[in-house]
Amino acid sequence: MKFENSTTGTIQKRYKRFLSDITLDNGEQINAHVPNTGSMTGCWSENWNVLVTKSDNPKRKLPYTLELTHNGKTWISVNTSRTNKLVQEAIEQSKIQELLGYESIQAEKKIFDSRLDFFLSEHENQKDVYVEVKNATLTDNNGTCLFPDSVSTRGQKHLIDLMKIKESGTRAVMLYVVNREDVSRFSPADQIDPQYAKLLREAADKGVEILAYQSKINEEEIYIDKRIEVNL
Repeated sequence: MKFENSTTGTIQKRYKRFLSDITLDNGEQINAHVPNTGSMTGCWSENWNVLVTKSDNPKRKLPYTLELTHNGKTWISVNTSRTNKLVQEAIEQSKIQELLGYESIQAEKKIFDSRLDFFLSEHENQKDVYVEVKNATLTDNNGTCLFPDSVSTRGQKHLIDLMKIKESGTRAVMLYVVNREDVSRFSPADQIDPQYAKLLREAADKGVEILAYQSKINEEEIYIDKRIEVNL
């Protein structure tokens, strides 16, 4: 996935969750939309380098969108609205080994009381599969990416639904997209949301497939690159 109409700068602050003050490299001061509902812990600090994109849509209140931050080691994708698009692109390009060969990809499939991110069907040898996607950027600063970065009752519900799907005889996949390159493995964030961590382990025990794939990120593009280790 290419970044269109992008430019770099430095971030001064993030506030009211969805707003940021940024100084572009040409000295211009801008406000940029931050499409991320999480805490973004460890994903930004004052004067970090950033990449923003600019929209030509005249109806947008803020034309700029914060896409990436850089901690001195790696770019970090903070635009969570791109995550599902990355996954769909990766499935279509056969980059996710566990999801190869499906002819039909349906987004936002309703089941039980949830809408799960993807439903894949029409495979010669595999059962239909529901896939829930989460954007993961929190790190323990020791090579492990963690999820969630705040208590996620919605995420807990998704795990419960994935377990129900698996129990019904359909494949169920929990897919974490690790959107930074200074980590090499994934684990649940027990100290932040112990209930989520408990449910994730229970889901794995019941046969829900737990996957973590890491993105490759630079100033020109972002794409899902490789599977990394999951430690539960």
